[in-house]
Amino acid sequence: MTSELTPQETARGALRAGLPLKDDRLDGVAATANHIHSVISLLRELDFGETPPASSFRAGQENADATV
Repeated sequence: MTSELTPQETARGALRAGLPLKDDRLDGVAATANHIHSVISLLRELDFGETPPASSFRAGQENADATV
């Protein structure tokens, strides 16, 4: 697991992305980025087994007679 972003690391990353942040926003942006990272980390742990990727789904082509 990676360590959480500090406000200073967040500022550097935002600046590299061309999004300079004011000092009063750094804590909130860092907290939001850390929360998003924690949610994504949980999603990566899920085992989808034989579930096909979403890109293979075609809306309107389901079998209406299929048993659930």
